[in-house]
Amino acid sequence: MQSDSNFFDEMYQDTDAPRAPYQRYHDWITAEDAAGLRRKSSEAETFFRRTGITFNVYGDDEAAERLIPFDMVPRIISPHEWTRLAKGIEQRVRAINAFLHDIYHRQEILRAGRIPVELVAQNEAFLPKMIGVSPPGGVYTHIVGVDLVRTGADEFFVLEDNARTPSGVSYMLENRETMLQMFPELFSLNKVVSVSNYPQDLRRSLAASAPSDCDGEPVVAVLTPGIHNSAYFEHSFLADQMGVELAEGHDLRIVDGRIAMRTTRGYTPIDVLYRRVDDDFLDPLNFNPESMLGVPGIMDVYRAGKITLANAPGTGICDDKAIYSYMPDIVEFYTGEKALLNNVPTWRCSEPESLAYVREHLSELVVKEVHGSGGYGMLVGPAASKKELAAFSAKLASNPSNYIAQPTLALSTVPILTRQGLAPRHVDLRPFVLVSPQGIRITPGGLTRVALKKGSLVVNSSQGGGTKDTWVLEA
Repeated sequence: MQSDSNFFDEMYQDTDAPRAPYQRYHDWITAEDAAGLRRKSSEAETFFRRTGITFNVYGDDEAAERLIPFDMVPRIISPHEWTRLAKGIEQRVRAINAFLHDIYHRQEILRAGRIPVELVAQNEAFLPKMIGVSPPGGVYTHIVGVDLVRTGADEFFVLEDNARTPSGVSYMLENRETMLQMFPELFSLNKVVSVSNYPQDLRRSLAASAPSDCDGEPVVAVLTPGIHNSAYFEHSFLADQMGVELAEGHDLRIVDGRIAMRTTRGYTPIDVLYRRVDDDFLDPLNFNPESMLGVPGIMDVYRAGKITLANAPGTGICDDKAIYSYMPDIVEFYTGEKALLNNVPTWRCSEPESLAYVREHLSELVVKEVHGSGGYGMLVGPAASKKELAAFSAKLASNPSNYIAQPTLALSTVPILTRQGLAPRHVDLRPFVLVSPQGIRITPGGLTRVALKKGSLVVNSSQGGGTKDTWVLEA
């Protein structure tokens, strides 16, 4: 395999010897015919195209819809590694929910001076209309995605939290289904924990979060902005897999103080709405009056405790990368424990000393917008030209509070299959967490995103990245 000794490779501990979790897979792939593997790779692409597993790219005139490339070399995580990660993820998600309840109620963390008041009060993702509102069951983030990166054998960092509308779980499920179809023998050789129950677990978790006065089996539905949304495939896929209705805003209305969905039998009341519509577009009477995507008055029904919205409005503040920089304090404040998973060191450009440092060392850092996602609006300093660095420095000077900066991490690599054979590429991991009043459930593994370009650290699909199946081995 082509190697890069500067980075920790998860498959190979040196040029030829595989690490223990990969031993059986390594023995299998080295015995396989290279041409046959390439044919299988082409089959996988055909399968994804036929299934319609695509995403939309905004602002791309040439190809508004793209296929996310799938690499057939799995990422493999040992039981010990996963147990450690899962404990850290659960601790973090508990703290996030406690933080959200606090900032919309007593605001004790602000009174204690652990977080600057203005960071919350002036945050565009903070919703004053949620102050004093307690979601059914006390759950704010029913579905969470925690982005992790690895830099060494025992070194994991949280890169960011996705508490608003984490996406990508459909690719996790389809990646596994594709691997099971193409290489069933691999799952006999390697005892891999299943992820196929996720849709049923999601439905059960959502149903368990229904309002307390729900009578009988809770009615669950998925709210989508429609076919032009970049993640529409996932909305449709999850509704179908859960066996629930996929609705758009115009399918819903208020009937007798509840949100009801139009069906062939008239309007049916909904108890839980898994909404993939952003806060600002959720309710034109309470938020953006121009929105055609939401349901007029739904926030009033929600505040009356007559429907569960998953995730709760106002959770997006935990996606804010300036808030992220305080997560070790947040975890300790609400759990009384040190964070089990480390943050990436972060400079808040809103602070003059940090801004000066970042501008001086811009060529060494990764700079992100505090509300950015999908790899948009970021600068990877080591890969930027002098002209790009100068332009970004001017952006920082004009609006410093919009940015944070982090060191360029030596992300771990996992091989991909190229025409020349196996070659290392950088990866991250997004495990998916389900939260209900009954507890927290973490799907074993998650979505591994891979930077397909040699040397690239940007794994986002919108920036040319691909995905891999993620295996957690049975203990």
